[in-house]
Amino acid sequence: MKRIVFLVGMICLLNSCKKDKKVAISEGIWLAELEVMDNEILPFNFELSKSASGKYQMKIYNASEVIHVDEIEISNDSIIIKTPVFEGYIAGTFTDKSIKGQFIKESLDRIVPFEAVYGEADRFKINNSSIENISGVWEAEFEPNTDDAYIAKGIFTQRDDKVTGTFRTTTGDYRYLEGVVTGDSLKLSAFDGAHAFLFTAKVTDSSLNGAFYSGNHSKELFVAKRNDAYELPSADSLTFLKEGYDKFAFSFPNELGESISLEDERFNNKVVIVQIMGTWCPNCLDESKYYIDYLKKNSSSELEIVALAFEYAKTKEGAFKSIKRMKDRIGVEYPVLLAQFGSSDKDKAQQKLPMLNHVLSYPTSIFIDKKGNVRKIHTGFNGPATGEKFIEFKKEFEAFVKELQAE
Repeated sequence: MKRIVFLVGMICLLNSCKKDKKVAISEGIWLAELEVMDNEILPFNFELSKSASGKYQMKIYNASEVIHVDEIEISNDSIIIKTPVFEGYIAGTFTDKSIKGQFIKESLDRIVPFEAVYGEADRFKINNSSIENISGVWEAEFEPNTDDAYIAKGIFTQRDDKVTGTFRTTTGDYRYLEGVVTGDSLKLSAFDGAHAFLFTAKVTDSSLNGAFYSGNHSKELFVAKRNDAYELPSADSLTFLKEGYDKFAFSFPNELGESISLEDERFNNKVVIVQIMGTWCPNCLDESKYYIDYLKKNSSSELEIVALAFEYAKTKEGAFKSIKRMKDRIGVEYPVLLAQFGSSDKDKAQQKLPMLNHVLSYPTSIFIDKKGNVRKIHTGFNGPATGEKFIEFKKEFEAFVKELQAE
């Protein structure tokens, strides 16, 4: 944290000596690059423009996803860009056609070097035309032959050299990935203000062999093979109540310091969905947006949603600040309770909810009927980037909620 404060302070100090220097940052398309590990570069594109009021705004592009950014602070030649909902921000200095600084996540003490140049529209440079096409379904394993191994399903579409798609895992998906196949090399990236993902791999007609970088703090190897019939285990079978427990229970505070539990009158004789989540989690954000939309279209006094937030903010005040930011930015009207701060560790989370066999994923949703019985626990979330799987989830969700409400 001291290092982060020092860096941001130095930026401000340097610019205090440049009060007379006024530089207009160029509007239009930009190419940003984050330095990850192994001298690899994680690129993404954004577009800068000015609103009618003259304030700068940004659109970050990941495949079909467009992230609208309206919190941009400029002072002399320093700039701070705050992405929606998440605490991560970019701080740096700029000329009319360049930005240089850091992508910072204070609660995790993470700093990633950042640069951007104006006028570059190509996310990745294509040195050679692709000699393989990776369109289709891939059976993947990350960290193979280790205790940390986990399975995934790759779903990709390639047109000429350009690739879009995602990896689904048992705990969620890696959201909107965009990239290229150049020669026999695959490169995919995504940046959403919370996560900075880069995938690289060598490609044959039937195999992928590569590495997954998350910022500059994590690297995982992966292998994959073509398998159009491959499917992950059912998300409804991974998390369950342990033997000896017949109810799900909790008691956590809201932003007013009031303890909320399923024993409260507001939940009596209602279908309740308990959402285990974190404000730092993009899959949780996707799920929360879906729940908000569902409640708007299906207002009912027989359904309640309550979220339990597991936050890595170092203080209770910081955690509630993140919760308020999320609620305000996307319009969450259901309760979001603080279950844990200082860590999002899943083992610690499971200790707060001892009736569960484990907390495997953020998010996880627990479906409780009007009698207080747990009827289903859904691990992870298949978000919009998964295409047909997201549509399938919505149909199953809506049918199951209506079934519980009709009982």
